[in-house]
Amino acid sequence: MLVLAFDTATDVATSALLRDGGVLGERISVPRTLLEDLDALLRDVDAEPADVDALVVGTGPGSFTSTRIGLAVTRGLGLALDIPAAGVSTLDALAAARADVFPVIDARRREVFVLGPRAVEPDALELAPGAFCVGSGAVRYRPTLERMGAHVPPDDDELHVPHARFHASLARAFGPADAIQPIYVRAPDAKVSRSPA
Repeated sequence: MLVLAFDTATDVATSALLRDGGVLGERISVPRTLLEDLDALLRDVDAEPADVDALVVGTGPGSFTSTRIGLAVTRGLGLALDIPAAGVSTLDALAAARADVFPVIDARRREVFVLGPRAVEPDALELAPGAFCVGSGAVRYRPTLERMGAHVPPDDDELHVPHARFHASLARAFGPADAIQPIYVRAPDAKVSRSPA
């Protein structure tokens, strides 16, 4: 089975092409280049979009806009190619990199997303001594987490990236792409203004 997996929920977009669980190629870029990345992955193995059997997308939590990019691409490709898709939490994908990691994603507004999922202030985290924190939130709030006794790998460590290959390995329930729901955790910053009638 040929699977395209990708995650755009954070500032880093990851994508991977897998055949029967084996990684054929991976890319790391930014959310706005996702379609280019997917095209390049297919071209690298002389595959066509019609060869893809399923999609796996990161569902967040993360940036509202970036998460929606991944979901929109999934829905568009799922409909156009008539293939099933599965959603996997970005936090779960980060946690799958190593057995002992504590995933922390930057949630902006001086908060981080952690497993639950929930949004909390970094100072309010209850970490076990020596907790191994990874993700964009761990990088941003390194001083706070290290002061609390956590270990944070160097900023350029691959453990901070929600690799799409982990999304693919965690995917279980495949179905219609338009049935996949994002994990937002909290309400959006933007508010719709209503003009008086």
